[in-house]
Amino acid sequence: MGAASVPKRSRALVALLLAGVLGGAPVASAGPAQAAPALREVMFVGNNWDGTVDVIASRGDFAKLGRINVVPDKTERLWEIYLNPIKLAFYLGVQLGPGEGHDQLVDDMYTTPDGTALVVSRPSFADVVSIDVATGAVRWRFPVSGFRADHMAVSPDGRAVAVSASTSNTVHVLDIVTGRQLGSFTGGDKPHENIYTDGGRYLWNMSIGEVNTSLDDPSADWTKGDRHITVADARTFQTVRTIDMRPRLDAFGRADLSDAVRPAVFTPDESKLYFQVSFFNGLVEYDVAGDRVTRVKELPKNPATSEDRTTWVNDSRHHGLSVSPDGSKLCVAGTMDDYATVVDRASLTPGELVTASKPYWATVSGDGLDCVISESGADRVTAISFATGRRVVSVPVGDHPQRVRVGHVPTTWTPPRSWRS
Repeated sequence: MGAASVPKRSRALVALLLAGVLGGAPVASAGPAQAAPALREVMFVGNNWDGTVDVIASRGDFAKLGRINVVPDKTERLWEIYLNPIKLAFYLGVQLGPGEGHDQLVDDMYTTPDGTALVVSRPSFADVVSIDVATGAVRWRFPVSGFRADHMAVSPDGRAVAVSASTSNTVHVLDIVTGRQLGSFTGGDKPHENIYTDGGRYLWNMSIGEVNTSLDDPSADWTKGDRHITVADARTFQTVRTIDMRPRLDAFGRADLSDAVRPAVFTPDESKLYFQVSFFNGLVEYDVAGDRVTRVKELPKNPATSEDRTTWVNDSRHHGLSVSPDGSKLCVAGTMDDYATVVDRASLTPGELVTASKPYWATVSGDGLDCVISESGADRVTAISFATGRRVVSVPVGDHPQRVRVGHVPTTWTPPRSWRS
């Protein structure tokens, strides 16, 4: 069919498409693809109570590089909450409970593969947002089901991010670039930690149950709800396995321990899972293939720590765990005991107790040499050498740092103008 036989209306439509003006959406040209920006590895520190994220060097001196406001839409979000009695009730509940009297404005964060955006979960606003690291603007927002967003995990390929919606017992999995939901699955009561395994094939979610009541005596443990590990297929989002640590701890002879799995880490070969549980100053070793608890290690108590469980933050005694890249050392944040320590994994012997103020998280530096803890009580992060177990350096950050994650920004990055420091 010749061009002359094509109806004028069709020819006009084709012309508009080729011109890239149909509907105001430009059509990609056939020219060379735009090169991805060169990236710099950095470390992000989420300052939960003031809604900012400090960007610091990921190794060496951990020098401060800038700060990003991750609640640029705070006024809009608060108006939505104030005008909705149910949302307001839960918002105030987050303040009075896990927030210790404060808003929880940033829990967890990861960067997009190209390093141009920071994806953040915001508990008080019950959402996940993508923040442009250059402008500070919100790129997309995903309201989670229920009334609180919590811990996240990013898939090994960097394309998906999982977030726990703690009041709806749901884990949402989102496209990290667009914010589109890829799928979801149901966990136990109050889903918390998320970990991808097997190259991203599976997603493990740990539920911690109700941690905001004063029913903390062991005799009232049954009031905490259904706490278990849910293992989901990361492609189909179907549950493939459920692990309840209650019978496994009982079989090991530790019926006294809570079965609420808190921060957890796998060994590099994923054969062992180490985790902390509510109210316990120590850690548990779980053999994945054998499906059994193999060791429990109690770590030193700080004699100055009150034994009144109701005074411990959100049922935590210790909250924060990381493993060295070679799997030989564990790093433990002794939250209520005000120390951190590097533990030899073979013997589970702790090293020097490094004094720290309410350490709330532990991660690994970019070069793998140090454990980095957030000192939420002192508004700083501290690096501790895996090799020596001693403090390397401390760096001041914002109000109540919690999650610390390694990520990337473009090499030319400078912080948004209004938040440069």
